[in-house]
Amino acid sequence: MPSLTKKTRKNGRTGSAGTRFRAIAALAAAAGLTVALSGCTKVDATSPSSARTQAAAGAPGRFGSVDCRQAKCIALTFDAGPSENSARLLDILKEKKVPATFFLLGARHIDKYPELVKRMAAEGHEVASHTWDHKILTKISEAQIREELQRPNDAIERLIGHKPTLMRPPQGRTNDTVQRISKEMGMSEVLWSVTAKDYTTTDSALIEKRVLDQASRDGIILLHDIYDGTVPAVPGIIDALKERGYVFVTVPQLLAPGKPVPGKVYRP
Repeated sequence: MPSLTKKTRKNGRTGSAGTRFRAIAALAAAAGLTVALSGCTKVDATSPSSARTQAAAGAPGRFGSVDCRQAKCIALTFDAGPSENSARLLDILKEKKVPATFFLLGARHIDKYPELVKRMAAEGHEVASHTWDHKILTKISEAQIREELQRPNDAIERLIGHKPTLMRPPQGRTNDTVQRISKEMGMSEVLWSVTAKDYTTTDSALIEKRVLDQASRDGIILLHDIYDGTVPAVPGIIDALKERGYVFVTVPQLLAPGKPVPGKVYRP
């Protein structure tokens, strides 16, 4: 599958990126290919509950006001932004008092919307990396892997004062080499347990239903704010999950009192 960011070059518009990426996903499915964004690589991953259990005995579990050892926690995450839709998303999250984790893309996203990156950090969200150019890390050289991880790290650090410690590999594809390099660079990988496949539809009601059907305690929800149907679905997702007793947290909050360990892969 071509790199996600290659779809953003026409007029630099993320909306057209979503349309073209959905078309590619549909063609791949029609050809009998696996669209890897619908799932994760099969790897030896650590669950949030295991991360909490493995923390030092007696370690304080609260991260802010939440202790996920007692609370029914779930993490809302967004890939491939910032985009022209991100400001509205941040407004919604602020209004609902919900923190999120943003796995940001470098090329034509971090560079195009630097003020949104700063706002994400300032409003208490976790700013993380989704690589620079959405290259599939398992298909490129070690030098290219390092560049894909280093460039967004440097760009994010310039904007918010510190490098991200979390990374989501494009299409969830990782292997021993990616994990080793991530460890050397002080980064943990975060996959997901809930996907709305929002790259296949603009139907916000369907996106909401897909998330709610899959949600469970310690879940990590994967959404993309670059697609037109996604942000309008977020208020309904938040309200419905709150009614079910869920507490929204960032990924680091989900792991506390454990801390993300560089080189490890986390997935519920």
